[in-house]
Amino acid sequence: HNGAMTEAHDTIGRILDGTATIAVVGLSPNPNRPSHGVAAYLQRQGYRIIPVNPNAGPDEILGERAYPDLASVPESVDLVDIFRRSEFVGPVVEQAIAIKAKYVWMQDGVINDDAAGVARLAGLLVVMNDCIFRQHRSRSVA
Repeated sequence: HNGAMTEAHDTIGRILDGTATIAVVGLSPNPNRPSHGVAAYLQRQGYRIIPVNPNAGPDEILGERAYPDLASVPESVDLVDIFRRSEFVGPVVEQAIAIKAKYVWMQDGVINDDAAGVARLAGLLVVMNDCIFRQHRSRSVA
């Protein structure tokens, strides 16, 4: 392992171990969407999932009430898991900081170095362009 990989691995482990509640931004009610499958998996692993989707209204997704944005979530959130296009990540990260989340996770293909830098400066641990489902599962079988 080189240093960067080990650091990333440690960060991921700390996030997975330190998280109880995950706000999934861009969680789709459509079971065929990756966000839905990932959130359902995390829910089965015992994490509390809070759907955040401005288009879902207050409908439930995976049995949990959806909220239009992070600022509307009435409870504390450990991890903000982002399924949005990279250019939409900045405001999500700013909201994550505002609600005092501890971690930000940008899923596969979601890359925003500026937003990641802002989050890290605010003291949040950040994972970018990676899949929490794949990472959790790889640790569970390890």
